[in-house]
Amino acid sequence: MNRSPVTGNPSPPDDGLSGAQHQTPPPDLRLAGLAVAAWLTALAGLHLGTRSLLLVAALMTILTACNALHLLGRLGRPRAAARRYGWIAVAVGLGVVCAGAATAAQLAIRDTPPIRALAEQRALVTAEVVVRDDPRPIRSAGRTGMLLVPSELVRLTDPDGRRIHASVRLLVLATDPAWRGLLPGQRLTADGRLDVPRGGDLTAAVLSTNGPPQRHGESSWAQRAAGTLRAGLQRACAPLPDDPGGLLPGLVVGDTSRLPPAVEEDFQATGMTHLNAVSGSNVAIVVGAVLLLARWSRAGPWLAVGLCAGALVGFVILVRPSPSVVRAATMGAIGLAALAAGRPRAALPALAAAVTVLILVDPELAGDPGFALSVLATGGLLLLAPRWRDGLRRRGVPPGLAEALAVPAAAQLACGPVVAGISGTVSLVAVPANLLAVPAIAPATVLGVLAAVVSPIWPGGAEFLAWLASWPAWWLVVIARQGTRLPGGTLPWPGGVPGALLLAVLTVALLVAVRRPVVRRLVAVVGVAAVLGALPVRLASSGWPPRGWVVVACAVGQGDALVLPVGAGRAVVVDAGPEPSAVDGCLRRLGVREVPLLVISHFHADHVAGVAGVFRGRRVGAVLVPSSTDPESGRDLVRAAATAGRAALLTTVAGARHPIGGVDLLVLGPPYPLAGTRSDPNNNSLVLRATVGGVRILLPGDAETEEQHALLTRTTPDQLRADVLKLAHHGSAYQDPSFLDAVRPAVALVPVGSGNTYGHPNPGLLARLSRGGTRVLRTDTDGDLAAIRTGGGLAVVRRGIPPGRQS
Repeated sequence: MNRSPVTGNPSPPDDGLSGAQHQTPPPDLRLAGLAVAAWLTALAGLHLGTRSLLLVAALMTILTACNALHLLGRLGRPRAAARRYGWIAVAVGLGVVCAGAATAAQLAIRDTPPIRALAEQRALVTAEVVVRDDPRPIRSAGRTGMLLVPSELVRLTDPDGRRIHASVRLLVLATDPAWRGLLPGQRLTADGRLDVPRGGDLTAAVLSTNGPPQRHGESSWAQRAAGTLRAGLQRACAPLPDDPGGLLPGLVVGDTSRLPPAVEEDFQATGMTHLNAVSGSNVAIVVGAVLLLARWSRAGPWLAVGLCAGALVGFVILVRPSPSVVRAATMGAIGLAALAAGRPRAALPALAAAVTVLILVDPELAGDPGFALSVLATGGLLLLAPRWRDGLRRRGVPPGLAEALAVPAAAQLACGPVVAGISGTVSLVAVPANLLAVPAIAPATVLGVLAAVVSPIWPGGAEFLAWLASWPAWWLVVIARQGTRLPGGTLPWPGGVPGALLLAVLTVALLVAVRRPVVRRLVAVVGVAAVLGALPVRLASSGWPPRGWVVVACAVGQGDALVLPVGAGRAVVVDAGPEPSAVDGCLRRLGVREVPLLVISHFHADHVAGVAGVFRGRRVGAVLVPSSTDPESGRDLVRAAATAGRAALLTTVAGARHPIGGVDLLVLGPPYPLAGTRSDPNNNSLVLRATVGGVRILLPGDAETEEQHALLTRTTPDQLRADVLKLAHHGSAYQDPSFLDAVRPAVALVPVGSGNTYGHPNPGLLARLSRGGTRVLRTDTDGDLAAIRTGGGLAVVRRGIPPGRQS
């Protein structure tokens, strides 16, 4: 969400909070049709393709020209309202034509035949690129430590040595740590394999590389200066506690590299994630602080505008002039333009003009949720917040409190449809949480910016300023943490475009309806009744985890992490997934504070690389590992985590039993050491049968056909029979059909990463299980998965994929 102060001081209009009708001019929407038409045309073009887009643009060109000629022939005649609506139609047509032409041109560049052909062939190439934005880690699709690096292609060398010059967008997926420290604007060369992008944007191809980049020269002075200041801010925050110290760089410059995963999830749950990204609110705070100083020193209007413009440019340099930052600066500069013009009503046309220009320059913004949230929040602040603020002031609310109430409510209401469409939920705590956060945001941001600015010349002063800023940052952490603990904080809502449109229609209808006092009172009564009626239901149902759960398969990407409940806040964990934050987040969602036993099925990275996340903030009693120590790197990682966490390190053998509270673990395999198989570490996985609340759960690790066959020969059919099966090796094709027939599960859980390069899970395997009556669920499409014991038998619950966790 994007927040900025309300500019201007318009005369009190009808605020929707009072029955009095005020004769005020309506908002200036003359350019709104142009902006909306350009936006929707670019969005459609990204998905329809060049030919369809050009056809639509040509048709609209003819219609717009005819309509314009008709209007010109009616100039000076009566019926001004008809002419006004006609000009709106012309503006809509111009938006379609201009955006269609701009998007078609960009699509033609994106679909350059030589690049597209190499991508479809998945050719090995050498690419010379320019980095466009900061490299950022993503949830691995089969590889740990993967970085996503948005880049601009300069030149490509194909396998035959032919050089292709093309200025197109390239998405680099890199695993080498040398990519982590790159700055935007850095020119480099990399070897890798091209692939076809997912579509819906202007990315021409995806380059997957495992090697380091070869750098050519340095970034621009602005990017180097930004890097120096950002590094100085990180050093100034290093002595601070982890939570506020990791949050402060995110508040100031959008740097979340040190942000603890627990804080990040709390901010997501309470609708405060926007604070960790550079948005128009950051711009408005910095520019607003400069404006207050200018007014205090009695500077003239144009001098004040010049100082604000200088602060705006400096802040953009500090946070790095990436596309998202330029977008935020544009949104934040709208109020500055209105101030310079001396006409607050000019802010809305300025917003529409800015949206149109940005879409024409970069049509890809039309499909960017961050852009939509920035525009909607700014529009809400311009259209709704002043009316609500003035209405509250007429009822005796102090001016400062009235604006503090109106700003987050207006921004949250405007952004609600997009957020609901993305997340599939409607937050009930977002508005109060953001309201409580208002007093802390400005001081934390301003002090953080000052700490970054003085860090190169006065490190001690920077640390002092960062310490001061850590107190308001701590308050934000407290708000997010307490907000997540409130029952019924979020309500389920239809996701995707239908859910967003539904909430948008309801929101507009509500805004129109509450202008009448009778309807307003009725809405208030119904709303309070609905909340009071739904609250006991939300309190009675445990939310997540669901009541009666016996096993949860965590959505940790391409890896395994299973949780078995022992008691309140206690659980057995089997495997730890590929990264610490993912398994830690899953255990936090389940409320697990103690792990009496952590079981490692085998030592591959996708099962052990996240082991530190299990220990994060929890006491782990013991770690159970297999006798096989291959690969040694994974074994050493688990051993180091157990030593640091003061947990006992135990080994086990087939036939051993490990009862932990209400969880009974029986080790079924490996029945004997297997060697010379397709993958010895996989085929020496611990195979466990857990019994929880009378439900049998089979956990075979990554056991493949060889170990599964060995189990069939060394165990009884009753030992293998289970109600729930965690599908071995992420649902790979290496499964013994006789083994699956012996298990005969009612439910199969598939821990698998989205977009993995291994073809997991195997479609034929899933089809075979489904034909046999097994209910199959996958973490890549369903999120965290829970099997629950009900009065009628066994059921399954899907938590769903939260926003931003698809990659």
